[in-house]
Parts: sequence; structure tokens; C-alpha cells
Amino acid sequence: MRAGERYDINDADLIEMRDTTRDLTAIYNQTPRRERGKQRELIEKIFAKVGDNVHIEKAMNIDYGINTYIGNHVFINFNFTLLDCAPVTIGNNVFIGPNVQIYTAHHPLDSETRNQHTGFAEPITISNNVWIGGGSIILPGATIGDGAVIGAGSVVTKDIPENAIAFGNPCKVRKKI
Repeated sequence: MRAGERYDINDADLIEMRDTTRDLTAIYNQTPRRERGKQRELIEKIFAKVGDNVHIEKAMNIDYGINTYIGNHVFINFNFTLLDCAPVTIGNNVFIGPNVQIYTAHHPLDSETRNQHTGFAEPITISNNVWIGGGSIILPGATIGDGAVIGAGSVVTKDIPENAIAFGNPCKVRKKI
């Protein structure tokens, strides 16, 4: 799965990993904001790596967590969804707006294969000093370069270079910073 090869979505080990992560995420989502120490403990259990000064608003919906690496000084706003079947890297000094969705997962286009519950995934990289506007969707395989700004409501279908302002559906570079 992590290598981008096809995998059985209903594999018992994968189901157990997802269930564990979703249970921890449910606890996180119910933990009062003033219990920051408990919240930190939970995100350290959910994600593969969590840097310093990471703030995640509620609610979040996480598929695996163990495939996601979060840098330092990261702010993730309300209603974050992460399908991290492949590695997701979120760099340092990243701001993610409300209702952002990050999807590494693909499903086959032909219904016969899709009905066999086969999936595959591609990694996503969000580099340093990136701002992702609210309601954006980041699709499998995309890399967002250092210093880029993604406008609200964008659908990122391919790589965005560093120091670019990009927005739209599909997301396109509109100017360089």
C-alpha cells in the first residue's frame, strides 16, 4: 500500500490499523481544548511523527495516521480529513484552512476491479511555509513546493512549484511570489 502497489482494502491488518486510528481520533475529537497535554499525547499516537508547536482543531478524520509526518509550527483548522494510505509529509510552518481534505487513495476506474475492493495510493508532500486555503482538496501524488499558497476551494491535481500562488479547479499557478 505504502509503495503504491495495489492492495486489498479489506485486509484484516489494514482494518485493524484504521479502527485503532479512528478510535484515537474519536477520543481526540472529544477531548476538551483546555486539555492540551492529552491532545498532544493523542496526536503523537495517531501520526508517525509530530513536530513542535502543532495545533489541530477538531474535528479531524484520519484513515491511518501512521503514514503521516508533520513538521514544526503547523496549524490545521477545523474539519480536516486525511486519507493517508501512502506517505503524507507536511513540512514546517504550514497553515491548513478549515475543511481541507488530503487524499492519497485511488480506486480503480473499472467497476469489476473496484468491486473487488482493490486500491492503490500515491504520496503527497506539502513543503515548508505553505498555506492551503479552506475547502481545498489535495489529490494523490501532488507535491506543493516551499512557500506556495493554495487558494480556498482549490482542487490540487498535480504538483505546484515553490513560491506560487495557485487556485481553482483544477488548481493552476496564477502568479509567482
